[in-house]
Amino acid sequence: MEALAETLGLSTGQLKAVQSAVVLLVVVLVRWVVLRIIHRRIEDPEVWYRARKIATYTATLLVLFLLLRIWLIQFENFATFLGLLSAGVAIALSDVLKNLAGWAYILTRRPFRTGDRIEIGDHAGDVIDVRVFRFSILEIGNWVHADQSTGRIIHIPNGLVFTLPVANYTEGFSFIWHEIPLLITFESDWKRAESVFAAVLQEVAPGITGKAAERIKATAREYRIKYTHLTPMVYVSVQESGVLLTGRVLVSARQRRATDQDVWKRLLDAIAADPTIELAYPTIRTVLQDPIRFSKPEA
Repeated sequence: MEALAETLGLSTGQLKAVQSAVVLLVVVLVRWVVLRIIHRRIEDPEVWYRARKIATYTATLLVLFLLLRIWLIQFENFATFLGLLSAGVAIALSDVLKNLAGWAYILTRRPFRTGDRIEIGDHAGDVIDVRVFRFSILEIGNWVHADQSTGRIIHIPNGLVFTLPVANYTEGFSFIWHEIPLLITFESDWKRAESVFAAVLQEVAPGITGKAAERIKATAREYRIKYTHLTPMVYVSVQESGVLLTGRVLVSARQRRATDQDVWKRLLDAIAADPTIELAYPTIRTVLQDPIRFSKPEA
C-alpha cells in the first residue's frame, strides 16, 4: 500500500480516499446496469420494486464491506481501532445507528411489510417504502374521516419502532371491528329498531364472518387470537336524548367508509318506511304541572 502510494505520489490517506471513491463509483455503476437489465425484462411493478430494493441493500452492504477492508489496514491494532470507532460512533451517530437497527428489526422481525396499514404514534397509513434509515407511509385519517387517504406521504425514522407502539391493521387477521351508532327517540319502538338494525348489518356483511373465521384459524398459529362471536351485533343503551343502538360489525381494514355508507343508506330507507322509528337529536323538554294563570295588570 505504501509502495503504491509513493509510486503515485500520494500519501497513504489520499490513496485510501481515491480507492474509496473508485469502489463507490464502481458499485453504483454496477447497480445501475443490473437494474437497467432487470427493468427491461420485468413488467410487474411489485416485482420491480422488490428487485430494486434487493439491489440497493446488496450494494450498500458491499460498499460498507469494501470500505472497511480499505481503511482497517491503516490500524495495526484492531482492538484500538474498534475502541475509537465505537466511542465516536456512539456519540455522533446514535440516531443513525438506532435507525439502522430499526431497519434490521423491520426486515427480520416483520412488525409490518410494504402494503400493510399501520399506526405508529400519531400517524397512520399504508406502508409504501422501507429504507435503511426510514420508512414511508401514505397517510390516512387526520382531517379525513373513516380511515381514508389524505394524499400525503409521511417519512418516519426506523428507530421509532423501538420507542412507539406499532398497530398493524392488516397483519394476519385483516379485519377490524367497526361500530355504527343509531340514536332514536324514547317514543320509538326500540325493539323494532333493534331488529331492523340487525337485519341491515346481516345484509351488509354476509360473507365476512366466514372469511374472518378462516383468517383467525391461520393467524392463531402465530398469535393467540380468539373471538367467540364474529357475527354482527346490536347493543342497546340510553342517552339523554333517546335510546342509543350501537351496531358492531367486522369490516375489511380498508372498507370502513364504504361499509358505513352502505349501512346508513339501508338504515335511512328502513326508518323512512317504518312510522314506529324516529331518529333522535338533542332536545330540551319543559313540563308544566300547574295551569298557567293570566292576571290583568292593575290600573
